[in-house]
Amino acid sequence: MSALEGTEAPTSRPRADIALLTVYELSKLLTTPDRLEVMLGRVLELLASFLDMRHGLIALLDDEGSPEAVIGVGWTEARAEKFRDELPELAIADVVKTKAPVVVDSVRGHAWFPASGMSEWPSEADVAFLGVPIEDRGELIGTLSVERNRHRPVPFDEDVRLLSMIANMVGQAVRLQRLISKDRERLIEEQARLGKLLEHAGAARPLSETGIVGDSPAIRLVSEKLRIVAKSNSTVLLRGESGTGKELFAQALHRLSPRKDKPFIAVNCAALPETVLESELFGHEKGAFTNAGAMRRGRFELADGGTLFLDEIGDISPAFQAKLLRVLQEGELERVGGSATIRVDVRLVAATNRDLEEAVARGAFRADLYYRISVVPIFLPPLRSRKADIAPLAREFLRRFNEEHETQLALDEGALGVLHACNFPGNVRELENCVRRTATFARSLVLGPADFACKQDECLSATLWRQPVPVSHAPAATAPAPVGESDKTERERLIEAMESAGWVQARAARLLGLTPRQIGYALKKHNVPIKKF
Repeated sequence: MSALEGTEAPTSRPRADIALLTVYELSKLLTTPDRLEVMLGRVLELLASFLDMRHGLIALLDDEGSPEAVIGVGWTEARAEKFRDELPELAIADVVKTKAPVVVDSVRGHAWFPASGMSEWPSEADVAFLGVPIEDRGELIGTLSVERNRHRPVPFDEDVRLLSMIANMVGQAVRLQRLISKDRERLIEEQARLGKLLEHAGAARPLSETGIVGDSPAIRLVSEKLRIVAKSNSTVLLRGESGTGKELFAQALHRLSPRKDKPFIAVNCAALPETVLESELFGHEKGAFTNAGAMRRGRFELADGGTLFLDEIGDISPAFQAKLLRVLQEGELERVGGSATIRVDVRLVAATNRDLEEAVARGAFRADLYYRISVVPIFLPPLRSRKADIAPLAREFLRRFNEEHETQLALDEGALGVLHACNFPGNVRELENCVRRTATFARSLVLGPADFACKQDECLSATLWRQPVPVSHAPAATAPAPVGESDKTERERLIEAMESAGWVQARAARLLGLTPRQIGYALKKHNVPIKKF
């Protein structure tokens, strides 16, 4: 309902009461949350209703003093040009020049008003023109002009005073609206800027200082654990399938810790023979072995005060496990070929994709070392259980590809749909390889479904892996099993799911599409011992 609806125009009231009522109604209009032009159009409508003033126009000026917008009664976008054409430019120019009210006793025959005129009064009426400046803190920002019957029993000076008061209120409203508009524009620009940053970054990162991409519930859970654990010096064991980004999470843990200004040293234990690994970790003295032409500090020494990340720790030999255990227990080591004891202060983060509990049970991994490194186990979710992160990860990998090759490739929604439909048994590493391979053979700037190898029967992942058979006939599936393991038993698949879920039954039930009650029954049925950490 219009602000003027339900308000009767005054007829026989005293002029002072009419003016007061006009100001009252005007104050209500100027506080409505309408668009500025619509609000000012209703102000002019009010003047026509209460003060018998017609053909009201408000001209808002630009920085050069020219009309930027012209508003009339019933303003709309479609009628904006009509109001601009009706503006008495010569009369308005005089108001702008003098910054004072202008009164034309009769527009008939006046040089400022064309013979055709724009007056809505009957032709026999004698029309007067009144124009007043609209100012804001002494600065002219517009004009308010109206026409009235020159024979109306109200002196011109009273109407000018009232119009000046109304113009002052309009000026304050315009200033407030412009401030709000500027703030809105600033927020929109900031939102657009942040949106571009996020688009280039690939996605919002729950741990922006760590470089971890993704905001799925599974990643948020791991992120929260990292924040808590990072405050202590406890040894952390990162567990998860190959390709889940264990080193990245180890780096995140380091960056969140008080040791962030000290070194972060990473060693892949599976990539080095035992003799080389010992030298790499503990260092060696000059002449300790052939080609040892100089003393070399080991990774433990290099990481002193910081963090040492031992990836694939489950692959080290039993003999080397004993040597590693002493360093972890005592914080002391000797270089290969040396006898001096060296103390180190290192925070250890280890990682493995092996079943260490099973290895301990069959004697392949020392139980005392297991308990030493598994103080705080953190299970990293496979990519198939954090599907929401596939799109931001893919965009991030494509952004890196674009930076390296100075390209401007992008993924369309269909491409993201192809990626989302894949289980990615190789996890994040496989996703990155998939994006890079597709970008390398890109035929256009926008990658679509047809660009992916899986749509051309050339996907290496599809050759090496197959979809798994779930424990029951539930629709969900656990981790993909390699070709050649089709004879994998239900018990083995159950244990795999429990390993992936960190031995949390409810989480394993979701992976297998079962209820917690069903997973509990399956564990009892297959006599699977529950591992607690």
